[in-house]
Amino acid sequence: MNLRVPEELDRRLERLAAEEHTSKSALLLQGAELVLQRHARRREISEGLDFVMSHDAELLTRLEDA
Repeated sequence: MNLRVPEELDRRLERLAAEEHTSKSALLLQGAELVLQRHARRREISEGLDFVMSHDAELLTRLEDA
């Protein structure tokens, strides 16, 4: 895989990699993992809300009127 990184982002990655004593590649892999985790978490939350809305709709309506 080839990845083109804008110059400014590359400079920032270079500085962070030096501070963290790691490679830019390792930082980008960590970033990709974080994006995937965030997406999965949002999906879980959305599915949970959908479940509550479909299974507890009557209860939510009663609470709304209380």
